[in-house]
Amino acid sequence: MRRLGPLLIVAVALGGCGFDATGVSPVVIDTPVRWGGEPKVPSRTVQGEGEVDLRWWRSFHDPELSSLVDRVAAQNLDLRTATERVIQSAAQRGVTAAQGLPHVDGSSTDMYNRASPNGILKLVQGAPGAPLEFPLYNEGLTSSWELDLFGRVRRAVEAADAEVLASAEARNGVALAALAEVAQDYLQLRGAQTRTAIARANVAVAARNVALVEDRLGNGYATTLELAQARAQLATVTGTLPPLLTQEAQLINAIGLLLGETPRALEGELKPPRLVPRVPRTVPVGLPGTLVRRRPDVREAEAHLHAATAQTGVAVANFYPSVTLTGALNLQAIRFGDLAKLSSTAWNVGPSVTVPIFEGGRLKGQLELRESQQREAAVQFQKTVLQAWQQVDDALTAYAQAQRRRADLARAVGQNEAALAASRQRYREGLVDFLNVNQAEVQLLSSQTDFADAETQIATDLVQLYRALGGGWDVVDGPGAFDHPAPVGPPGAIPTLIDEAIR
Repeated sequence: MRRLGPLLIVAVALGGCGFDATGVSPVVIDTPVRWGGEPKVPSRTVQGEGEVDLRWWRSFHDPELSSLVDRVAAQNLDLRTATERVIQSAAQRGVTAAQGLPHVDGSSTDMYNRASPNGILKLVQGAPGAPLEFPLYNEGLTSSWELDLFGRVRRAVEAADAEVLASAEARNGVALAALAEVAQDYLQLRGAQTRTAIARANVAVAARNVALVEDRLGNGYATTLELAQARAQLATVTGTLPPLLTQEAQLINAIGLLLGETPRALEGELKPPRLVPRVPRTVPVGLPGTLVRRRPDVREAEAHLHAATAQTGVAVANFYPSVTLTGALNLQAIRFGDLAKLSSTAWNVGPSVTVPIFEGGRLKGQLELRESQQREAAVQFQKTVLQAWQQVDDALTAYAQAQRRRADLARAVGQNEAALAASRQRYREGLVDFLNVNQAEVQLLSSQTDFADAETQIATDLVQLYRALGGGWDVVDGPGAFDHPAPVGPPGAIPTLIDEAIR
């Protein structure tokens, strides 16, 4: 990547200043203007700077792949687990927000009592004839409301909002990984089936070679050594089939697991062999500066940084007094009928102020902890952005070089096919021994297998590129994505560092 672009400056609140913790320390990242140029491949345009295709699996024009992607978005168990974590995080946000609201509790105590004449009654003058045994009815309401004068609750809610966003982005990351994994497994499955077809074709060729040698041996033109070589080659080629069939079964089961299916459940659907889908001729990759808006891991790191910043504000606010308004209203009587009388009323109301005077260093230590966690989150955010750019750059290189390798292997396959045909013809004419035919067949099988692997590698490298570009995870956000949606504040309530950085 070229390093000639403008600076990406992310203002990250580091360290508290007053109860709002507004001190900032910038994270500066040198933004590339464009992705580095890779060698152009005559058959395809490796990349373009248009908008990234967010439904990239459709560019393979394979209905089966599109069907699998649709189902993994609805059935993947890891995605369902991540969705539950978002719901849990939203519920925890509600618990945190409740700290800033008034609390009202009701109480009812109806008890039959007996006072000891040798107890506290010895210190007071009881009413004449007052019984020692009596009922006592006590009905009341108590309320409290902590006034968030110094922002402790407000910053705690802000941190909880950021954690909800972080859990949502983590879910998006799980979705992106699931989509990429099912696509890669599917493409590898088709590659394994292609290699299986190649191996079976070579088994047929080897069998014809055995028949050819046997015929020449019967006519006295071949030797038993050549027959042994032909039969050994047939056995060798046949021996390549079991590992390929094993890989095929494992990939079908891997896809089934991603879809939450039992082993072999998709065998009837995926067992019929198909070729590896061809990649599109043009692959837009966008600009480096827009990558951070799509990558769930970058957005998650940003949300964690925001949460850590807000938690620092909470730690600062803990140094300030806590003011709580409290009140109580009670009805108390020894006869149930007297509860309705005004004279049975008792109440109290007033503020309660708690001032931290000596905490043994607890508050200071907690603030230092939060500030360190905030700085760590800032470093992790910076690292995540750099990793995102690196992964895209690496994927671009791998995709381009895989296409160059495919072009070279295509020429090798053509030459080896010509060599095998020529060697078999010359063997029929008695000009060469069977060893030449055997070697030509080995080289052809090797180049055909390598070519099939290259076709698969190109397709899987493209999937890896799309995964690095962060596209497609939003396919899981259809209606009903969350069974128990919880509000996390109005849109725009939490400004994002990314939007500020690339504005």
